[in-house]
Amino acid sequence: MTRRTLGQWLAYLEQLHPSAIDMGLERSREVANRMGLIKPAPRVVTVTGTNGKGSTCAFVASLLQAQGLKVGVYNSPHLLRYNERVQIAGVEATDEQLCEAFAAVEAGRGEISLTYFEVGTLAAFWLFQRAGLDAVVLEVGLGGRLDTVNLVDADLALVTSIGVDHVEYLGNTRESVAYEKAGIFRSGKPALCGDLNPPQTLLDKAHELGCPLFIRGRDFDLATTEQVWHWRGLSADGSVIELRDLPLLDLPMENAALALQSYALSGLPWQPERIAQALQATRVTGRLDRRSFKWQGKTLNLLLDVGHNPHAAQYLVRRLMQRPVTGKRLAVFGLLADKDLDGVVGEFSVPVEHWAVAPLDTPRTRPAAEVAAVLRRQGASVSEHGSVMAALEAQCERASEADEILLFGSFYCVAEALEWLERRATEEAAHGFAG
Repeated sequence: MTRRTLGQWLAYLEQLHPSAIDMGLERSREVANRMGLIKPAPRVVTVTGTNGKGSTCAFVASLLQAQGLKVGVYNSPHLLRYNERVQIAGVEATDEQLCEAFAAVEAGRGEISLTYFEVGTLAAFWLFQRAGLDAVVLEVGLGGRLDTVNLVDADLALVTSIGVDHVEYLGNTRESVAYEKAGIFRSGKPALCGDLNPPQTLLDKAHELGCPLFIRGRDFDLATTEQVWHWRGLSADGSVIELRDLPLLDLPMENAALALQSYALSGLPWQPERIAQALQATRVTGRLDRRSFKWQGKTLNLLLDVGHNPHAAQYLVRRLMQRPVTGKRLAVFGLLADKDLDGVVGEFSVPVEHWAVAPLDTPRTRPAAEVAAVLRRQGASVSEHGSVMAALEAQCERASEADEILLFGSFYCVAEALEWLERRATEEAAHGFAG
């Protein structure tokens, strides 16, 4: 039989199951048991939440790797390449590794139908288990309780924030969302919550399972100034520990604070300088992601962010206010139809000189005309474009070197911009003027 390429595997997996999302663990648990995928590493950190999962995972992994641990990280979705979802010791899985893992799951599932996400998750577990890791950091895809990631028992369960999103699966209240997210808690194992006001359903679940519960604002917290930030928390023996005068981060420091509390419970060495370096070195593509590039003789500044709900927009605005630009801000924006457009736009209190809006490259997009109409009602200056790329190029024409182009609103937005940047870099290198 001819071996499938990664692209062929992914196309095959997309049509394997009648629905893209099928909540429940019975089918994937049966396959995991058949394949012996019980615990992919001696230390498992599972991360869920409405926003901030990706950066929290990245912070946790950085802190563990700074101690010389071999760490696997599982994230979703990806921006450009599926390989981004699986990292082993800081390196993305190769096409060959992923194809081998998909083939192993295909052999293991037999007659059982699995979704694309379920196969991908089991494939990641299979790769992790074979890699001889010290720890894995697993990002929940959706919810928690019924997500395939939850097949593995977490030694530390982290909840970043609790907002209302994916209402068709998680319910339309914070209580119902929190119940689903608390599904990753395990009996007697520490549970951490970065939300300042966790709903009662989460507190009840921690109490029911006897989980030591660490809540931001009570057991650990952060304080920021214009120049630095400070952290305090609890060690595994319950004593208070502090880190002061940490350099400000581009990524959400609330998520760094949560990651720090998880590290404080790990029993690993507490080395303030090494910890600060690990946090500073943490990067996540597409999250407060700053890029500079050449455009028609100008050096332009681009800030990419995948924030696509009111909570994420609120955070983005806060960070923009902390980092004023010498020129003006120009926005490139598109949103999926099922996201809260009014809520996202309503959070945008920071001045934006001009908005360029576009449809996303998916049938799930919200039409650009709808997005533009909402912005105009807010008094914004708006132009409509046929694609994210066209909108970005229009803003490049408009921008000066002192300006900042803010491109946000969806993974689709950011992915298209990254492809565009990659293509430009390749073209420039080919013409001998990379930089």
